[in-house]
Amino acid sequence: MPVEHYENFPVASLLLPARLREPVEAIYAFARGADDVADEGDAPAVARLARLNDYRLALNAIGRGEDITRSAVDGELRPLFERLARNVRQFGLPLQLFRDLLDAFSQDVGKTRYADFDELLDYCRRSANPVGRLLLHLYGAATPDNLRMSDAVCSSLQLINFWQDVAVDWRKARIYLPQDSLSRFGVTEADIAAACCDERWRALLAFEVERARRLMLSGAPLARRLPGRLGWELRLVVLGGLRILERIEAAGYDVFRARPVLGKRDWAMLALRSLRFRVGQ
Repeated sequence: MPVEHYENFPVASLLLPARLREPVEAIYAFARGADDVADEGDAPAVARLARLNDYRLALNAIGRGEDITRSAVDGELRPLFERLARNVRQFGLPLQLFRDLLDAFSQDVGKTRYADFDELLDYCRRSANPVGRLLLHLYGAATPDNLRMSDAVCSSLQLINFWQDVAVDWRKARIYLPQDSLSRFGVTEADIAAACCDERWRALLAFEVERARRLMLSGAPLARRLPGRLGWELRLVVLGGLRILERIEAAGYDVFRARPVLGKRDWAMLALRSLRFRVGQ
């Protein structure tokens, strides 16, 4: 997800059932390829959007039940979509979720500011939530309650990634912090450019960190509802996201000079926390 947006989603880890690793990898390859089109290289916006439309056309071919090897899908994309088509058909994955991802990636080509939190959550609905929903479909657990909690976890992970990547996104001329939040706390774009970590900035990021935490906790019970390996996987995802928030706080909200990430000690801590997982209960 270049795919930093998806770095907080463990991909085909050993905790996933073996039968799901292939479809998860196919989903990830699709997401990574499309996101790289939107974010990587120096192609003009019109060329990026045209390439993303090639992805949409390939999804449409899958939806029509076409043999990708004999379809009009671009030759470079055929291996990717042949693999995706097999898994979409085998597991009955909704194509709209892949289209939502493409919509989010297309939006990244031209949209660099978000007016408020609701607008940002709408982006998360398309950029992150489809990943969790696809996993639930793969696992045969896509009930309304599970989907709702999965959306909360995935949107929170996306927000957490934004907060840890403020400096990275600024270098791409993007600001995901809501504009109304910047105004509320008196933080300007010049402050972000100057990596100004003063009381205004700390108050702003503390506010956004707590938003992400509340959202994560609202979806966390899903990790105990899902059986077997997927439940354990999700425990680590939830705890990992919460741990990054702790690291942001421990750094005094200074995400400019050191990007908060999880190290080996963190993962050992998370493994222990997962054994007594009671988050959100």
